[in-house]
Amino acid sequence: MNSRPAAGGGRWVDVAPARLTRWLEGFAERHGGPPEITAGPDGLRLSAPDDTLAVLSPPPGVPAAPDLPAFLSAVAAPRRLGLLLARKAAVAVGVADGDRLVVSKVDSRYVQGRTAAGGWSQQRFARRRENQARAAAADGAELAVRLLLPEAGRLAALVTGGDRRAVDAILADRRLAPVAALRAERLLDVPEPRHAVLVEAIVAARAVRVLVRDPA
Repeated sequence: MNSRPAAGGGRWVDVAPARLTRWLEGFAERHGGPPEITAGPDGLRLSAPDDTLAVLSPPPGVPAAPDLPAFLSAVAAPRRLGLLLARKAAVAVGVADGDRLVVSKVDSRYVQGRTAAGGWSQQRFARRRENQARAAAADGAELAVRLLLPEAGRLAALVTGGDRRAVDAILADRRLAPVAALRAERLLDVPEPRHAVLVEAIVAARAVRVLVRDPA
């Protein structure tokens, strides 16, 4: 479980499905008793007696639930997720079935990191870097076509991570339209994609994202 500030105030907390019941019990203990629970467009809203608000957002691939029992059941159910992690020099593609990584591939390609200072040399370096980034995106697209496209009909969602521009460049390949249509809003903050990073991404992709706002 991790916590970070949220835009507009409050904080985001990511809670693994297996720990969600205990987190809810702790929320009630910390804030004066069982909260009032209502369904909203952004997820389940928990209003505590001390006016603390928590909003539980469904993880990627989980439909909205009308009440807490249905929400707990839905987030705990195994689902098949596509994973696409990309940065300028590396891409990792995988398929997770529940909490298991069942298909995976990692690829890397050199992309120029720094440019010479000024003039034609700078422009030449910039063009070279652009060409290298374009080639890296093409390699990533080929990988996604091989691993994710055959799974498109079975995936509950596609969860992406890393650099948004790198991910967008890969998914711009027209062949990946059925996969791109499954893309979740959640973008995982991950380091340079590696196999270990891909495994860790499953936990982040399945986590329940909770927005906690304290009383004004």
